[in-house]
Amino acid sequence: MKSNLKIEIPSGANEIIHTLQNNGYEAFLVGGCVRDSILGRPIHDYDITTSATPDEMLEIFKDKRIIETGLQHGTITIVIDGEGYECTTYRIDGNYSDSRRPDSVTFTRSLKEDLKRRDFTINAMAYNDEVGLVDPFKGMEDIKYHKIRCVGRAEDRFSEDALRILRAIRFASQLGFVLEPDTDWNISKMYKNLENISIERINSEFCKIAASSDFCVQMVLYHEVFSLFIPEIKDMFGFQQNNPYHIYDVWNHTVHAVQAYECDCEPDLNPRDLITSLAVFFHDIGKPHCYQDGEDGIRHFKGHGRVSADMTDTIMKRLRFDNDTREKVVQLVYYHDATFEVGEKYIKRWLNKIGEEQFRRLLNVRRADIKAQAYTEQRSRLQKIGNIEYILEEVLQKDECFSLKDLAVNGNDLIEIGYKPGKEIGNTLNCLLQLVIEGVCSNEKSELLKYVETTKEWMKLGENYNGKII
Repeated sequence: MKSNLKIEIPSGANEIIHTLQNNGYEAFLVGGCVRDSILGRPIHDYDITTSATPDEMLEIFKDKRIIETGLQHGTITIVIDGEGYECTTYRIDGNYSDSRRPDSVTFTRSLKEDLKRRDFTINAMAYNDEVGLVDPFKGMEDIKYHKIRCVGRAEDRFSEDALRILRAIRFASQLGFVLEPDTDWNISKMYKNLENISIERINSEFCKIAASSDFCVQMVLYHEVFSLFIPEIKDMFGFQQNNPYHIYDVWNHTVHAVQAYECDCEPDLNPRDLITSLAVFFHDIGKPHCYQDGEDGIRHFKGHGRVSADMTDTIMKRLRFDNDTREKVVQLVYYHDATFEVGEKYIKRWLNKIGEEQFRRLLNVRRADIKAQAYTEQRSRLQKIGNIEYILEEVLQKDECFSLKDLAVNGNDLIEIGYKPGKEIGNTLNCLLQLVIEGVCSNEKSELLKYVETTKEWMKLGENYNGKII
C-alpha cells in the first residue's frame, strides 16, 4: 500500500530512478536524504539503492558519465547535469571480523534485506514516488518519538562497525534525539571497541558532535566514550577548583561553558562554529596540571591558558586535525583568559594580532567561560565583553587601521624616499602601524612619510622597536 508521504526528488535522482524502473529494476532514495526530508533538514547528498547489479547499471547508463566509486561493494556514481548520485546495489554484508568493514558483500534483489544491514531505523527507510515510503523497521515511529534505535540488535550493529557508537551519539546530538535503552546500554558496554577504528574516522564523527546543538548533553551522557580517544579529560572529572570565581569542578564548568556557547548561537547573527566549540571544550583542560593551593585555601591556576593550549595542540595533532583548525583552536585556548581592556586602541591591538574572525571567536569563548562561573562574578564581566563588542563594531564601521594592508603607506612609498628593499622596510612599516594603532600618528600618507623623513632615529627605531601588541 502506498504511503501518503511526499518527498521532493531532484530531477537528476528522479531520472536515475525512473530509468532503472523502466528497465525492470527497483530503485529508491535511501538513508539520510529520506530521513532529513521527513525532518525538514537540509539535504546534501541523495543516495539511491537499486535491485540492479553494478554490471547492469553500467550497461543501462553507458551513455552517462560514470564514476566507479566502489564496484566491489556495488556502488557507482552517475553524473547527471554535473551532479553525482551514488547508486548502490541491494546487498547483504558478511561478517565484520575487524569491527570496521564487512569481510564480504553479497548482492540481493531484496530491498528489506538491504535495509536490514543499516545502522539505525531512521536511516533504514527508502522512498520513491511510485511506492512511497518503505519503512520495515519503524523509522518513522522513532522520528516521531525522537529516538535513536539500532536496526535489530544493537550489539550486532556495534560489533559490525564500532564507529556506529559515535554515529549514534552524533545523530542524537544533531537531531536532539535520545538513544533508546538497548542502544544506550550497548554503547556503555561496547565503546572500547572504538580502539579498532582509525583516528581519522573517529575525528570526523567527533567534529560533527562538537559542532552540533546538543554537544553539552552528550558530554554529560558519554564522557567515558570521549575519554577513550581524549584520555586527558579524565583529569578534569571531579577536579575541584576551590576558587570564589567558580562553583563547578573543571569538567562540569566545561560542560556549562559549552552549553552557554550553544545557547548564545543564532543561525543568522552568531552561527555555531566548530573552531569556537572546540576551543570552549579544551579551554581549561590544563587546569589539573598547573594549580597552586594558597594558604587561604583558594586554588590558583596561573598560566593555565598556556598549559591548556599546549595540551590542546598535542591532542589535536594526535586526532589528525588539519593544521588550520588546530592552530586557530590552540590560539583561542591560549588567549581565553587574557586581560581584556575596553578602548579602541586595545581592540585594534587584538585585531592586529589575531584578525577580526578570531577576535569575535575569542569573545564568544570568553563569554561562555564567564557564564559557567559563579553567578556573583558574571554581570560585570559580561558587561565588559558587551562594551568591547560595541566598540569593535564602531572600529570596523569607521574602517580604522589595524593591519599592514590598511596602512596608508607601503614598501614602494618607502623605497621612493630612499629605503632599500629588505628587512628595514618591514620593520619600519610595522613601527608605523603600531604608532597608528596607539594614536601617535593618524593614518595619513603624508603625515606618516613626513614622520619617517624627519625622525633622525627612525632607522634605529625600525630595528629595535619592541612595542607589545597585547
